Amino acid sequence: MSIGARTSVENEDLVIHMQGVSVRRGKTTLVGDVDWGVELDERWVVLGPNGAGKTTLLRLASAELHPTKGRVHLLGERIGRTDVFELRPRIGLCSAALANRVPNEEKVVDLVVSAGYAVLGRWREEYDKLDTGRAKELLAALGIGHLAERTFGTLSEGERKRTLIARALMTDPELLLLDEPAAGLDLGGREDLVARLSELALDPDAPAMVLVTHHVEEIPPGFTHVLLLRDGGIVAQGLLDDVLTEENLSKTFDQPLELQRSGERYFARRKQA
Repeated sequence: MSIGARTSVENEDLVIHMQGVSVRRGKTTLVGDVDWGVELDERWVVLGPNGAGKTTLLRLASAELHPTKGRVHLLGERIGRTDVFELRPRIGLCSAALANRVPNEEKVVDLVVSAGYAVLGRWREEYDKLDTGRAKELLAALGIGHLAERTFGTLSEGERKRTLIARALMTDPELLLLDEPAAGLDLGGREDLVARLSELALDPDAPAMVLVTHHVEEIPPGFTHVLLLRDGGIVAQGLLDDVLTEENLSKTFDQPLELQRSGERYFARRKQA
């Protein structure tokens, strides 16, 4: 279902609501004329090639970026008319940019627990046992509870990704944003992460989720909707089963693609002549 079919839904029912949104830098349009809405119980994949505008869209959704044109409402608050520093703790974010800012010597459990105080890493904050206990529970749920006392710099790429997801969940967010969480992982690491994200997506108590990727193989079972982006514009959006087609995927990546489905997983490759 596209945003155009949701005119009867009030803004407060949407955790993300973008209307006519564009972001420009000089003469370059990063995203243009985007209408998009995400409801409380939805799990969205944002799919497209490099340079399509996926990360820009996610920065808008995380209240890190203001639109050049149009309106962005997040969790019922309009960007530009609300205190983003109060809004951001309600949004969990996992991204490569965040990972690059984490000191190698930072202890894993401290990195996770510090999210509750809107800081990166532990400084002089005092955390109680409930905070530490929750951080360790989240790490355990993601299969890395045994790494709580390790330092971030000693972790594998897959372990780092799961640590950052635990951090993103620490504040019990109303919206969870995942920017290419499987990037840089080997096959085993990717499949393990996809399985754990699937468990999270299928949890009715989990927050609304948006996952950015450029590989259909990284779409976890349990995700419900897809937004296809190309050159900063929307190719198609709506229910995953309806929108993720060979035709739409070929338009998105500008080449003839063959799409296959096995169970609840998708696979794509270029069509052979």
